[in-house]
Amino acid sequence: MQAPLDLRLLATFVRAAHSGTLSATAIQVGRTQSAVTMQIQRLEEALGQSLFHRSGSGVRLTGNGERFLAYAERILKIHDEAVSALSDKGLRGSMTFGSPEDYLIAFFPTLLKSFGNIHPDVEIKVVSAPTVELRTLLHSRQIDLALVSIPDASASRDIVRTEALVWVGSKPTLELHNFGDTVPLALPASNAMDHRAACDAMARAGLRYRISYASNSLAGLIAVARSGLAVSVMTQEAVPPDLFVLTSPLPQLSRLGVLIAFADSERSPAVEAFANHIRRVLPSL
Repeated sequence: MQAPLDLRLLATFVRAAHSGTLSATAIQVGRTQSAVTMQIQRLEEALGQSLFHRSGSGVRLTGNGERFLAYAERILKIHDEAVSALSDKGLRGSMTFGSPEDYLIAFFPTLLKSFGNIHPDVEIKVVSAPTVELRTLLHSRQIDLALVSIPDASASRDIVRTEALVWVGSKPTLELHNFGDTVPLALPASNAMDHRAACDAMARAGLRYRISYASNSLAGLIAVARSGLAVSVMTQEAVPPDLFVLTSPLPQLSRLGVLIAFADSERSPAVEAFANHIRRVLPSL
């Protein structure tokens, strides 16, 4: 009789499948890269199948890996639902969750729906604000937990996802001469990481620019980008389908690390459950 599959191995496999690198997976699960490699090997040995093609640039699923990914995700989902359904009277409570606007648009609908299916009696209030403001709200205990960004995507073992910052415009290419060789930028307010990343990248590349519009409203930045009067910066997942990601001659932008931050107070079971849900679901969105 074949031994049962270890849920921890399944969770590591799912993260590796979505991240595409074992180094990123190691950061997400809080283990060394060698430990993650051993977990994947154990799972492959248990199944008698190779799940990944390995290369210097990362890993990609084999045909059997693609097939098994769907089963692994279903097993983990059913496990969570079963534990919740049979735990006393179910989880109850309320919390206030904070997030930058672009993460809310890209990820929160799926996170809220999937968490609500498991814990329907937990109320979640939402606050949208830039990372610097969210940290202030956490410190003053006005919110319970938040998704926040850090500028170095490899600087923390607590990162649950990385996000690429990209230049965004109304046309697929940028012709500098249309702006007199001075690029007009539509950026978040100056205390935002996106703002600093854009200005630093332009300075390093020796390109001239001016801030023609500054706002923490993602809708405002999108509107200016659509007008064609300026180039904006946002996370790649937040780019609307009618706008274009711009590359050369603009310099490459850094990646952000996304992590969960908590208020300096005792965490309720509901807060812990939602944080664990984010850690499990967010990497695959």
